[in-house]
Amino acid sequence: MTLPSFPRLDSLPVLDHLDLVAPPVAAALASWPAAGQVAVVGIDPDLADTAAMTAAYDLPLAASGNCVVVTGRRTGEERTAACVVRADTRADVNTLVRGLLDVRKATFLAMERAVEESGMEHGGITPVGLPDPWRVLVDERLLGEPVVILGSGVRRSKLLVPGSALGELPGVEVVPGLGR
Repeated sequence: MTLPSFPRLDSLPVLDHLDLVAPPVAAALASWPAAGQVAVVGIDPDLADTAAMTAAYDLPLAASGNCVVVTGRRTGEERTAACVVRADTRADVNTLVRGLLDVRKATFLAMERAVEESGMEHGGITPVGLPDPWRVLVDERLLGEPVVILGSGVRRSKLLVPGSALGELPGVEVVPGLGR
């Protein structure tokens, strides 16, 4: 099988290089049947943010999956979701995500909490290996990308995932129009 790749990145089979991803990501990959189709690529950690990475490595912005964590409350219960959208869009937090979470107001989870609760680094949060109570919402358009670039839980690497496999992640909810 051919690993997902881009010309300026060296793709490695992620299951043979779990040391390049955060521990919760490694644990999730070890039990995900589609993990054999996933590559990991080392990057300069100073280039982990999408704009810097896509420019430095000449990557298509539409292939980058940005993951933001959103939260809200309803009757005292906190509801949290990771939203994965193409980097050339923004998550529709105020309308679509708020409605999906069934909360009055949806806001971005404080970065310190997102890092602490996910066990991942800022700039590396990914939908792979998130805490069980969090919902994982993925924009339907990402599934049509041949390769989606995702965080790996750490800033020094990225995951390359076939778009079609992204919809097979455990717990993923594919949402049309999540990114606007």
